[in-house]
Parts: sequence; structure tokens; C-alpha cells
Amino acid sequence: MQFSARKTYIFKIFSTAAFHGHARIESSRSSPASTRWFIKVVSTLCIHYSQSLNFLKTDYFRKILNPFVACGVVHHIDSMLNYPDLAFRFFCYSRLNLKLIHVESTSDLLLRSLCQKGLHDSAKVVYESMKIDGFWPNSSVLDLLVSSFANAGEFRAAEEILIAEAEFCIEKEKRVSSFVYNNFLSFLVNKNQINEAVAFFEGHILRLRSFDPDICSFNIVMRGLCCNCKVEKAFKLFDVMRNFDCYPDLVTYNTLINGLCRIGKVDRAEDLLREVELQSGFSPNVVTYTTLISGYCKLGKMDTAVNLVDEMINNRVRPNLFTFNVIIDGFGKKGELASAMNMHERMVSCGIHPDVITFTSLIYGYCCLGELAQSMKLWGDMNEKKVPPNIFTFSILISALCKANRLNEARDLLNQLKRREDIVPEPFVYNDVIDGYCKAGNVDEANVIVTEMEAKGCVHDKMTYTILILGHCMKGRVFEGIELYKKMLSVGCVPDNITMRSLIACLRKAGMAQDANEIELKAVNNVQSGLSS
Repeated sequence: MQFSARKTYIFKIFSTAAFHGHARIESSRSSPASTRWFIKVVSTLCIHYSQSLNFLKTDYFRKILNPFVACGVVHHIDSMLNYPDLAFRFFCYSRLNLKLIHVESTSDLLLRSLCQKGLHDSAKVVYESMKIDGFWPNSSVLDLLVSSFANAGEFRAAEEILIAEAEFCIEKEKRVSSFVYNNFLSFLVNKNQINEAVAFFEGHILRLRSFDPDICSFNIVMRGLCCNCKVEKAFKLFDVMRNFDCYPDLVTYNTLINGLCRIGKVDRAEDLLREVELQSGFSPNVVTYTTLISGYCKLGKMDTAVNLVDEMINNRVRPNLFTFNVIIDGFGKKGELASAMNMHERMVSCGIHPDVITFTSLIYGYCCLGELAQSMKLWGDMNEKKVPPNIFTFSILISALCKANRLNEARDLLNQLKRREDIVPEPFVYNDVIDGYCKAGNVDEANVIVTEMEAKGCVHDKMTYTILILGHCMKGRVFEGIELYKKMLSVGCVPDNITMRSLIACLRKAGMAQDANEIELKAVNNVQSGLSS
């Protein structure tokens, strides 16, 4: 059927139905078969003649196309037929050319769909039309629009929407909900756009008072500052928040304590803990204590950390798994494994089961002391208690076994890792075993491991190539070492000075002075070109 014939055919069907009254909409609350039929016809025409929607100006449509039918058309084109851009064009055309005022649900439905599909510029047009048509978009709609721009990385555009909305609300003697701009602040902080968050907060909230801050607003910005070690700036906000009738809560104090512990000012953080204890509305919780305990553990002040554990228990604050993990890890890193195991037993007595982090910390501590037997015993306990290891558990044990020249056991663990579907292997796990076999002169086995590594989709890093190049050269396989060097360069992995010096030395030792000189000259030229650029 030709294009013009199809058009005539569709219009003929429509006009026949209209003549017999099947397309008349008697009630906006009902959805008779005739209404559904008419919606499908309009949607079909929009798709067939998407380049121009002028057919909507015909008398047929002017008589029967009302806001409720239009809602059905928008929904059908957008959701059922998946043409959101066309639904948007229908929406705009009917508003501007047919002077049709859409019901609020139409605008709301279309705006949400456009945002979900990333068409946030079109969504903004729908949002503005809602206000022009006399509908007041609720906070969730505004939040969706702002979030859509922010998710697209257009933070400035999102900010402009919020500011424009604030000005519009002031004219209407209303205020933007804190839910919306707090979500925007939180989004900026989570995306590490701290300077932008602070500038928006200080400029449009504190100074211009476009929005009314609440305690959540302050907490969000202070969290961003503390996570970026700008603790003194956070304290400045802490000092002025009362001027805006915002008073610190436990989240505020926990945020500042965390910030102080990050920069090593744990004593000052403990002063804040004592300040919290004096508050009447709230008291320190497990987060407060655990953050401070972690701070002391990082400084190696384990006695103070243990005292805080005792204090929190006396204050009827129950330690959690994270509390015990940080203190066990602290003892492990100091080599005080007896104390670490005592804390482990204390944890179990509190009814808290150890997880992979608990076991990994203990295994690491024993490996550092060279007590590999105890580490392997803990590995067995993990398996017995069905606690699945992570990649770091494997790496720590494999590295320790390789250093102890127990390559077969390390190889066995590597095979276990290979069979795991829940762990994505990393080069650093393979490198120790490859290095162990290369140093033992078993380059063939090292190559087998490399093949397995590639089969798992694990890309070689600089260390992998360096180990292999040196291993082959030391074994007398100089040409294979050169090929590995060339492959290293071809994949964009730049060798360091150790790799270069070792390869050149091996070549000269093998009587390949010319090859060594060429590689050395090329390396020098690469360095010079890098400096000039």
C-alpha cells in the first residue's frame, strides 16, 4: 500500500467511527472501548506522520481530542509503543497548536518517563509547562528532574533549576522542600563534587537564603568536607549552624569524629565523644565508639582502643562485627597476635560470628610473623565454618607460601582461586607464584600459569612482564625475553628502569651487545621525547 493510500485508509476508518459516535468521550473517569480505539488511532497516526502532526488540527480531532484522551495517547505512545520523544512532541504540539491544557497526570507521567530515558532537557520543558498551566509540581517531580540533570553530569544545570524554582516559590509565597536540595547536596558529595556542594550551600542557602537549611543540610556538607580531610572547614559550619536554628545531632558529632580520626587528631575526636556524653537528647552509639576505636588502632594505641571497647560495653552499647574487626586488625598489624586472638574469642563470646575480614586480618598477622602453620590452620577454620575467602585472603597466603618456597601449596591455592566464580582474579595474586617458579628455574610452569591467567581474563601488569622477562633471560631464553619485552610495549605497558637494566644486562651477558644497545638507545629516546612533550 502506498504512503498516501495508507493515509487515506486510516483517515477513512477514523471518520467512519467518528460519524457513528464510537469515538465520543462521555466521561473522563471511564475507559470505554471507543475511547481505547480512538487513542490507538491517534497514536498510529502520530507514528505514521511523525514528521508533521498537523493532522491533529482537523475537525475530527478538535471535537474529540480532550485532555483525558490526550493522557491516554501520551501513555500509549510512550509506554506501550516506546516512542518517548514522539510522545513529547505530541504533548507540545497539542498545547501550542490546539491550546489543549493537559491534566496534571499527563505531565507527571511524561516527565518521569523522559527523565528515566535520559531526555532531561525535554523533561524540563514539561516541568515548566506544568507551572504555566497552573499545576504545582510536587517535590518528588522536582527531585526527579534535578537528579536527572545531575546524573548526566550537568551539575550547573541542576543547580539552575533549583535556583529558578526557589525564586518561583518565593513569588508564590512557598518554599522548596528540603528533601529536594538535600538530595542534590548529597548527590554532589557522593560524586566527590565537594567544592560545588560547598559553594551551593554557602552561596544559596547560608548567604542568599534561597532555601531554608535543616540539620540534614549541614550534615551532608560536613560529611563531604570531612571525607576530604577539610575538617576545620567542617567545624566552621558546626559553629554557625545554630544561627540558622539548626542544632547538632548524633550524626553531626559522628561525622566530625570520623573527620578528626581521618587526619590523626584522635585525642580531639575523643573530646567530642565526651561532649556527646553530656548531651540530653542523644548519647554515643556503636558508630561513635567504633570510629574512635579505629582511629586509635591506626595510631597503634591498642590499649586505649581496648579501653574504649570496655567503656562502650559498660555504657550498654553493644560492639558489632566492625568494632571487633578493626581492633583485631590493629593487633594483627602490630604483631600482637595473642591479643588479636583474645579479642577474636571475646567477639565469639558476644555471639558475633567472624567474617572474611576477621580471618584475613588474623592470617595476615601470622604470615607477617612467619607463623605460616597458624595461618593455614585459620584457613582451614574458614573452610570449616563456610566463610568464603576473598581475593586478599588468597593473595596473603599465596605470597607467604611462595616466600617459604612452598610453591606446590601456593599452586594448589591458585587452582582453588581459578575455580571460584565469585572472585575476579588480579595480577598481583598470580605474580608471586610466577616469580617463584621463575626463580626456581621452572619457566615452563610459569608460562602455564600465565596461560591460565589469560584464560580468566586477567591482564598482565608491569610486574608480570618484568618477572617473565627476567625469568626467561635467566634461563637462557633471551629471545623469548625480547619477545615478551616487545609484547609489553605493544600493549602500552611501559617498563620501569629495573626491567630495562635487567634485560640489557642479560642481553650483554648472552653476547647480544648490539640488541642491548638498540634497546637502551630506544629507551633513552622515549624518555627524551616524553620530557620534550
